[in-house]
Amino acid sequence: MPIKRMWGGRFESAGSDLVNHFGASIQFDQEMAEEDLEGSLAHVKMLGATGILSPDDADKIEQGLHTLQKKLHAGELHFSIDNEDIHMNMEALLTAEIGPVAGKLHTARSRNDQVATDFHLYLLKRLPKVIAAIRHLQAVLVAKAANNVETIMPGYTHMQHAQPISYGQYLMAYFQMFQRDVERFEFNVKHTSLSPLGAAALAGTTFPIDRSMTAKELGFADIYANSMDAVSDRDFAMEFLSNASILMTHLSRLCEEVIYWCSYEFGYLSLADSYSTGSSIMPQKKNPDMAELIRGKSGRVNGHLIALLTTMKSLPLAYNKDMQEDKEGVFDTVKTIIPSLKVMAGMLDTATVNKERMAQATQHDFSNATELADYLATKGIPFRQAHEIVGELVLKGLKTGVGLAGIPLAEYQQIDPRIGEDVYHDLQSEVAVERRHSAGGTGFDQVKLQIKQAQHLLKAAQKAQN
Repeated sequence: MPIKRMWGGRFESAGSDLVNHFGASIQFDQEMAEEDLEGSLAHVKMLGATGILSPDDADKIEQGLHTLQKKLHAGELHFSIDNEDIHMNMEALLTAEIGPVAGKLHTARSRNDQVATDFHLYLLKRLPKVIAAIRHLQAVLVAKAANNVETIMPGYTHMQHAQPISYGQYLMAYFQMFQRDVERFEFNVKHTSLSPLGAAALAGTTFPIDRSMTAKELGFADIYANSMDAVSDRDFAMEFLSNASILMTHLSRLCEEVIYWCSYEFGYLSLADSYSTGSSIMPQKKNPDMAELIRGKSGRVNGHLIALLTTMKSLPLAYNKDMQEDKEGVFDTVKTIIPSLKVMAGMLDTATVNKERMAQATQHDFSNATELADYLATKGIPFRQAHEIVGELVLKGLKTGVGLAGIPLAEYQQIDPRIGEDVYHDLQSEVAVERRHSAGGTGFDQVKLQIKQAQHLLKAAQKAQN
């Protein structure tokens, strides 16, 4: 016998099993079971406080909801696809607990504002967890940077050796990327902390509800100012997915370099065994699979963003069934980015830095060419002319195998007699790095300053959280 739908009064027949299964969302929106109960508890408290429900009815419903909460936490609630979604399932379960009075809970609300409320609550709870995971990764980066201020490595542009840099400076560049991610997610909280509850289907309600009361009860900062916007807005979810996509782009960039640095050709890093895998056929292999997997998951998160943007495109006001497609991508993204951040943090924290190999890579690579051009400029040679002179010296060195530091002083003085022995001091990689004291530069003092500022920022964030 076809199940009688709670909304089925105007229907003469039930949908086919295919249609019922196709339209149901309980398979995934049960993820919001806790939030659905929390929203219902706030709603019934308000209904009781405003006199819309009698104290006795409100109390029975509230006690029934608390019973469902206990059963949910104990794993004793079972949902049915016949009841479509988490809201109808909870109403059916509540009815089984306390009888027909459960039907009064839906007074002055719709599934439209109910699902929006659940979704807001779900994300509002998880944004702090995302931010905390980023903060932990930042702390790892700062600690590693502090131990590698004077570790010299090649800096790259176009994946070609450019100039020697501090490895600490390199790590702090990613700290700053992730800091912007934190700030984006923090701003996301503002748009997520709005309560749709009380907007009902789209036009509000004739009952004397108190939307501010339910918003405060649920921990929202404010209510939606427009009831149609309240039930149709998914900007907060698109914003979250956009922020997550940028975050995963940053993680993917870092993973790409970790993969490079662990290769035989670079040898700058060695990952701990616990963050590596082997080969089923090649005994010597130690693969950076976790870095590759995080890099790969960026495509998954980007896909969820594009999916929701496309779903929301051209939707008329107010609620449309299309919006049922808004949640799975968000749920999956939460479950993707938090573990990715944790694995990334552990992978970097336990990695071994091959300081000697990094430094050696700067010895005969002509990455000190800019130092020589700058040196010539200090002797009065226009920089553009100095650039050309050094370029010719590099070309000659590539053909002869002689680096800039190996050129005899007499040959330098043929270029300009003002060149002295001090040129060899300036051509040293460590000196080249140390001398770059411009704000934000790779000079050791500047890197230490960046680390100090980052430590203060992390400490303040921790204090604010506590």
